[in-house]
Amino acid sequence: MPAPGARTRGRPAPAAYSERVLLPVNATLGIVLAVLLLAAVAVAALAHLGHARAIALAGLRAAAQLAAVSYLIGWVVHALPWLLSFLVLMFAVAVRTAGRRITANRTWWWAAAPIAAGVLPVVGVLLLTGLLPPGGLTLIPVTGILIGGALTATVLGGRRALDELELRRGEFEAGLALGLPDREARMEVARSAASDALLPGLDQTRTVGLVTLPGAFVGMLLGGASPVQAGAVQLFVLVALLAVQVVSCAVVLELVARGLIHRTPATR
Repeated sequence: MPAPGARTRGRPAPAAYSERVLLPVNATLGIVLAVLLLAAVAVAALAHLGHARAIALAGLRAAAQLAAVSYLIGWVVHALPWLLSFLVLMFAVAVRTAGRRITANRTWWWAAAPIAAGVLPVVGVLLLTGLLPPGGLTLIPVTGILIGGALTATVLGGRRALDELELRRGEFEAGLALGLPDREARMEVARSAASDALLPGLDQTRTVGLVTLPGAFVGMLLGGASPVQAGAVQLFVLVALLAVQVVSCAVVLELVARGLIHRTPATR
């Protein structure tokens, strides 16, 4: 019997491999994270980017939230009611975040429509085909990735559409003067701007393996999977994200065009 940690066929044993390459959770990691966050805050402040405080708060919130989630997931996955409650919480936070980013008025809750329209069909197909087991250890991370992609597309698409309508209000009114209905007039102005929300996902998919190695691929390799398995999982994530983001972008554009999501004009 080979000794612990011995190599087999020129490759390290899975346990030894994981222990050697996985990021150690220790004081050094905490110090490096603090230094990186402080550096980001300092650069944002010195360059007058206007988000120094937001960067600091985001980093602290991420640390607190990930610490809480790390403890919660261990027992949430063993109870279906708690698992579903956790998924609903993820969705609710995404809706609130996206809605408030797009508009500060009461129409923010409409952000639930594009996020749900993008995520639910994809998760449903994966569950029905058996590609995604219903267990929490797989359902939570995959659903979280898809909700995050829908959140990004909804925010970018909604903000760009509303910004374009404000900037080109004269063209919108000209369309109305020519007899176009409100929806068509808004759509003509906002469609091309809202479609820019798809660019980050498209660029990531086009350059995967050439410019970047995304998290799913690296995580699978660190967990001991073969490069082929890691590549297959990453391809699945990228294609699923594209599908989710396209639907979310289309739905949020439709909501803006119909006036269901709007910005209340500032009062004078």
